[in-house]
Amino acid sequence: MKRKPRILGIDAGGTMTDTFVVDDTGAFVVGKAQSTPQDEAIGFMQSAEDAMRQWDLGISEGLSQIRTGIFSGTAMLNRLLERKGNKVGIIVSGGMEDYLRMERGVQTYLGYSFSDRIHTATHRHNKPLVPRSRIHGVRGRVNVFGSEVIPLYDDEVRLAVEALLEDEVQAIVVCLIFSYKNGAHEQRVKAIASEIIKTRGASVKLFLSSELYPMRQDFPRLNSTLIEAYAAEPSRNTMSNVKSRLVDAGGAFDIRVMASHGGSVSTEARTLACTLTSGPIGGVIGSRYLGGQMGIRNIACSDIGGTSFDLALITDGEFTIKQNPDIARFLLTIPLVRIDSVGSGTGSFVRVNPVNNRIEIGPDSAGSRIGTCWPEGDVSTVTITDCNVVLGYVNPDFFLGGDITLDRERAIRNVQDQLANPLGIDVYRAAAGVLELFEDHLRNSLLSQIIGRGYGAETFTCLSYGGGGPLHVAGYTDGIAFEDILIPAWAPGFSAFGCACGDYEYRVDRQLDMPLLPTMDHEARAALANAITAAWGEMADQVAEDFAKSGVTRDLITFKPGVRMLYHGQLNDLEISSPVQRLESAEDLNLICDAFEGLYGQVYGLAARTPQFGYFITSLVMRGITEVDKPILPREQIAGPDEWKKVAVKGSRKIYWNAQWMDAMIIDLLQLPAGSEIEGPAVVESPSSTMLIPPERSARLDEHRIFHMNTNAVVKPGPASIH
Repeated sequence: MKRKPRILGIDAGGTMTDTFVVDDTGAFVVGKAQSTPQDEAIGFMQSAEDAMRQWDLGISEGLSQIRTGIFSGTAMLNRLLERKGNKVGIIVSGGMEDYLRMERGVQTYLGYSFSDRIHTATHRHNKPLVPRSRIHGVRGRVNVFGSEVIPLYDDEVRLAVEALLEDEVQAIVVCLIFSYKNGAHEQRVKAIASEIIKTRGASVKLFLSSELYPMRQDFPRLNSTLIEAYAAEPSRNTMSNVKSRLVDAGGAFDIRVMASHGGSVSTEARTLACTLTSGPIGGVIGSRYLGGQMGIRNIACSDIGGTSFDLALITDGEFTIKQNPDIARFLLTIPLVRIDSVGSGTGSFVRVNPVNNRIEIGPDSAGSRIGTCWPEGDVSTVTITDCNVVLGYVNPDFFLGGDITLDRERAIRNVQDQLANPLGIDVYRAAAGVLELFEDHLRNSLLSQIIGRGYGAETFTCLSYGGGGPLHVAGYTDGIAFEDILIPAWAPGFSAFGCACGDYEYRVDRQLDMPLLPTMDHEARAALANAITAAWGEMADQVAEDFAKSGVTRDLITFKPGVRMLYHGQLNDLEISSPVQRLESAEDLNLICDAFEGLYGQVYGLAARTPQFGYFITSLVMRGITEVDKPILPREQIAGPDEWKKVAVKGSRKIYWNAQWMDAMIIDLLQLPAGSEIEGPAVVESPSSTMLIPPERSARLDEHRIFHMNTNAVVKPGPASIH
C-alpha cells in the first residue's frame, strides 16, 4: 500500500536533524541526518529524504502530500550564544542607559557552579548584546500605577532615533519604565521614530516592550524584547529558507514553529522569541501526549542529545510553565515549559584536569562532529561517543545505519593518550570510568529534579529519548525505583514526534497585579471581575489576529483564559486555567480561587494552603488553540516473548562491562516483533539508535513499539499518587 504522508515534524538539533513523518492512518516513520548549522535547511532536506525513502517515496512525491509541518531547531539560540544577531539600537528611560552593563546580580551568576559563585576571581558579566554607544536614554516617566508623572521629552526621542539611524542599526528596541502599566510613552516614541524612518527612507523595524512583552520587571522585559529584535527577527529568514527549499521540492504547506509555552506558532507570529528553545520543548510535548495515550500521569522526561541532558517533569498530566525563565544566561519574561538542562551529552568533550588529575566532562561539545572516532569531523579531544565506541557499545560500522564509518582504533589511541596515560590506568577502564561519571552526573540531576520538588521516584515513570537516551538509560536509572522505564523505538526522533503532537496555539500574557483580599466588599470584587473579563477579551482579540495571519478564522479557535496568582505576601505564583470563559459576577472569582487552592495543594501539600491571607493576581493569560492532526501510536500484534530470537538476531559482539569483556547479543530493532523480552547483556541496534541492555537488566517491547526496561532497585511501599 502506497503511503500518504500528512504531517511533518522537524527537530534540527546541535548534532542530528530528525524528521518525523505521519501518514493519513496515523502511522509514522523517523528520518535522520547530521545537522548542518551553517544552513539548517540542508540537514532538514537530507533527513526528510531519509524518512521518505523508508516508505519508498521520493522527496518530492512525499512532500507534495504533506498538509502541515512543525519545525524546532537551535538556530535562534545559537545566534544568541554566538553573538551573530542583528545590529540593534535601544531607547530606554533616562538614567537607565547602563542596563546591559550592570545587569541584575542573579543574571551575572547564571550557569556558574557553586564554587565559581563564591569566588569573585572567576565571575564575569555577560558581554552586552548592544554596546553602550547604541543605548540612548530619554526623559519622561510613568509611575508604578501607570500614571504619567513626567511628560516624555520628544526632542530627546528625535535625537536618539537620529543617532541610531546614523549608526545604521537594523532594529530599534524601546523599553521604558512601567510601560507594561501604561504604554503611552512607548507609543509616542514609535510615532516619532516611524516619522523619522519614513522621512529618511530607512528600513528599520521598531520593537516595543509594551506591545510584545507587557510584563513586570523591566530588565527581563528589556532582554525579551531585545532578543526578539536581535535573534528572533533574523531567524525569520532561516524559516523562509526552509520554506523555499520545501517549495522547490514540491511542498505547498505552511511551516509552524514549536513555542516555549508548549504549542506551535506561525513563522509570521507577532513574537518569535518564544521559539528560542523550540527543540527540547518538543520532547516534553511528546511525553505528555504519550502519557495521555497510555494512561500515565506522572513522567520524568529525560532527553540525551549530543550537547545536553534535558529534564522535565509532567505531574498529573501537565507540565509546569515558568513565567520568568533564564535562557543562555539571560533573564526573560517569556512563558516557558520548565526544562532544566545539564551541559552533558554524547558529544561532550572529556579531559583530565592537569592540576588535580580528575576527569572533567563538558560543557563544550563536538556536536555534529561526533568525536575523534570520526576523522572527517576534525575533532582532537575525546568525547563520550569515543568511549562508547572503545567499549564496544556502539558499532563503528553501523553508525547512522552505516552512512558514517567510525574508526575504533583511532578512538582507542586517543583515549589512551588523553585519559588512560595521565590517570595511569588501562584504556578500557578509563573509558568505562568516564561513562560511570557521566551517568552518575545524569542520575543525580534526574533525582534532584524529582526529590527537590517533594516527590518520590516510585510515583514516576521515566521516559528516555534523544539520540543518546537508549544507550545510557540503564546507567542513569541504575538504582532508582521508578514505576516504569520507557524507551520508544523512535527515541532519536522523539522531539520531532513531539512537534507533531503539539497544538496550534498562541498565547498572550498581560500583567495585572491586583489583590483579592477577604476584606474586599462586593462592589470591589465585581469591579475586579469586570476588569479581568475585559482584559481577557482584548487578549483574545490579539490571539485571533495572530491566527488570522495563517488564515485561521475565529470560529475555529478554542479560547482558554487563565490567571497567575499566589497567596498575598508570597513571591512565587502558579498558573491557573479558568473554569469559566467570563467572570460574570463577583461570585465567579470564587471559582478561580477554588482552582488555585486545588493546584496549590497538589504542588505544596494540603497543609500549606492559607486562604485567610487572601490572594494576589499577578498576571492574566489567554491561550487560543485550534485542532490539528496528530500521530497515532502503533498497535502491533503481540508475538511470543522469545520469537525475536528467530528473526532479529544479527550476531554477537564483545562489550566491556564491570571490568571484564563479555559476549552481548546484537539485535536488529527493525526486525524485533512486539512482545519480545530481552535479557542482558544485549545491544539493540537500528540505523538511528543503539540501546544497551546490561547484565541483570531486561527490556520488553510492547504493542506500541515502546520498550519497558526493568528497574534494579527496591520499590518502597507508599502511596500510588503524588497528591
